[in-house]
Formats: sequence, C-alpha cells, structure tokens
Amino acid sequence: MKKISQAFLMMSLVFTACNSHDKTAEGRVKDKYEQTKETLAQTEKKNPMRFLSVAGNDRKNLIGQTVIKGTITNKATVASYKDVDVELSFFSKTGALLQKDHEVVYETIAPGNSINFKTKTRAPIGTDSVTMQIYGAKVE
Repeated sequence: MKKISQAFLMMSLVFTACNSHDKTAEGRVKDKYEQTKETLAQTEKKNPMRFLSVAGNDRKNLIGQTVIKGTITNKATVASYKDVDVELSFFSKTGALLQKDHEVVYETIAPGNSINFKTKTRAPIGTDSVTMQIYGAKVE
C-alpha cells in the first residue's frame, strides 16, 4: 500500500510539472506575439510616410483649373492614419519645378485600405505635369 501511494504521489508530481510547462510555453508564445505586435505598431506610428502611398492624375477643367484626383493607400497592418498631407509639385515641359503646394486630406485611413480624394487648384502658368507624394500624416 505504501508503494502504491508513493507511486501515485510521483505520478501526480510528474503530470503537474508537465502540465505547468505547457502553460508556461504557451504563455511565452503569446507574450512574444504581443511584443512583436507592439513593436510593429510602434514602427508604423513612427514612420507614416513609409506605409502610405499616393497615386493619381490631373487634368484641366473648362474654367482653367487643374483638377487633381488621387488615391491614398495605407499599407500598414496595425496603424490607422488621418489628416494626410499630400505635397503637389508642378513642373514645366522641360522638367523645371515651378511651384509646390500642399493638400491635406481630412479622412481616416484604416490599415490595408485606400481612400480617394479630389482637389481643384490654379496651377502656375506653364505647368505641364503634377506629381504627388505623402508629406506627413497623423496617427489615429
């Protein structure tokens, strides 16, 4: 009887030790995942221009304004951005920079999403093309 109770005690200690090890390993995996997620979020919040892109085109309307249509895309996986500042650069036929202007798009862009925007402006005389790039953004 004494041997059976000692064997039972030893087996219960072994199973308890194995079971707690599994919980600890699972906890470490979750902690590492959360830590990686936080690090990714911090990176995305510090560098909005790295995760935002803009593309679009321009045309003249009937009253001589330049109409610029674009799409801003958020390539981040965690961070949302808002109040995106788009820098517009106006170039001549020879490629000379004529003027720079800024357009702030007051919308929130969720991770992995895109938004469209449209603006009208008076381009400088001699403008042949307009380029766009992200100048800044706020993290939501």
